Amino acid sequence: MATNYAATRSEASILSTNKLIRNTYTLLSMTLVFSAMMAALSVFMRVGFGVSLGCTLVAFGLLWFVLPKTANSASGIGVVFLFTGLLGFGLGPTIGHYLSIPGGPQIVMTALGGTGVIFLGLSGYALTTRRDFSFMGGFLFVGLLVVLGAALANIFFAIPALSLAVSAAIVMLFSGFILYDTGRMVNGGETNYIHATVSLYISILNIFTSLLHLIGFADD
Repeated sequence: MATNYAATRSEASILSTNKLIRNTYTLLSMTLVFSAMMAALSVFMRVGFGVSLGCTLVAFGLLWFVLPKTANSASGIGVVFLFTGLLGFGLGPTIGHYLSIPGGPQIVMTALGGTGVIFLGLSGYALTTRRDFSFMGGFLFVGLLVVLGAALANIFFAIPALSLAVSAAIVMLFSGFILYDTGRMVNGGETNYIHATVSLYISILNIFTSLLHLIGFADD
């Protein structure tokens, strides 16, 4: 009797995890497409960096103050689309800058392709092996604080080498977050697909913008 109960519980847990993964990647795919459309609109409209900053601030205001209250309801999906749409629109000036320089379209496409390879490779690895990456949480948090500190310092000192180091660190840091967040979904640490979608989206966005910087510098 106990064995049957355990088997039924295990099967229910597997079905729940599969549903979570399916919903997360479906919503993530839709928000990435929507974000790309908003970025293209922003480039077309030649939006300035001031508008970009405003969109980013509003987006993170939604993340901190609105999403926690709506993540367990259908309205949370609308908040996710608004959040990713604002960040995509805010990304327009950066993409427009790279598109305007010699070899810019190739830089953007290479960064986009590199981001796709990193995400699919790491996420696929975590889903296939089903390893528990929760041990990385402390290291990733400390790494995030260090990167934020270095990025803020570089605003005042404007050292190109430090800027490149920060971009490289961001790629590595958020690659770790992809493993960590995907592992949490697989092993039951995350049960809300809206939270999981936002976490993975932020990792993808940060990797993409950092690769733009690194590839753009390498391409002079």
